[in-house]
Amino acid sequence: MEKTQLERYSRHIMLPEIGVEGQQRLLDSRVLVIGLGGLGAPAVMYLASAGVGELVLADYDHVELSNLQRQIIHKTTDIGRNKVDSAADMVAALNPDVHVSRVGWELEGDELIAEISRADVVVDASDNFETRFILNAACVETGTPLVSGAAVRMEGQVSVFLPAEESSPCYRCLYEDDGEAGEACSRAGAFAPLLGIIGSIQAAETLKVLLGHDGTLAGRLLLLDASTMHWRSVKLVKDPSCPTCSGKSGAKATGT
Repeated sequence: MEKTQLERYSRHIMLPEIGVEGQQRLLDSRVLVIGLGGLGAPAVMYLASAGVGELVLADYDHVELSNLQRQIIHKTTDIGRNKVDSAADMVAALNPDVHVSRVGWELEGDELIAEISRADVVVDASDNFETRFILNAACVETGTPLVSGAAVRMEGQVSVFLPAEESSPCYRCLYEDDGEAGEACSRAGAFAPLLGIIGSIQAAETLKVLLGHDGTLAGRLLLLDASTMHWRSVKLVKDPSCPTCSGKSGAKATGT
């Protein structure tokens, strides 16, 4: 590790949970982030500042004025640009150590599987159930850790799924095919700081997975009601009839 890196990451290196070895692991890691909106924006900024060596940024949308209330990685001057380009510029300004790969189109099929296979962790910062189910299935197929977050109105949630572990539930264990009638923030609204909180937790959990930390949210769903700042943790269990990770019809993971 170079002298400038020792200084840049010194506050990480001081932590016994990270140290020089752990920081080097982060520098050697590759993370795929799907979605550069309200959740992906803070997640990417913290992953970049923390020194994750390679970030693959995937989003096919363009920056709009209404995004700027919560998508803090983009600026007013970025309106009309592809989100992967404006996000990549911010990462470069934050930390030149980080290599950014840009995917400004929708990842599908074999290309999606290939990208997920190359990633050490996938961060799902998308805003709809269809994409979440697709990413979950691909992560189960490849055995890639998935850090999933969602937020709308004043409510948010985040969890970690480790498909390489036999007893680990997947996202599909939590929701049935149609999920709950999920609403995008474009239709339901979203409290700006809530997105920052959930996205930051996704970054924290991603770093912990990369570092091999035992205390991740795997097997738990963390829920936040930002209107009261009430946190709740729900235990998740693997559904033996889950059609994604168990190959059978029907699904529901419950527990408190």
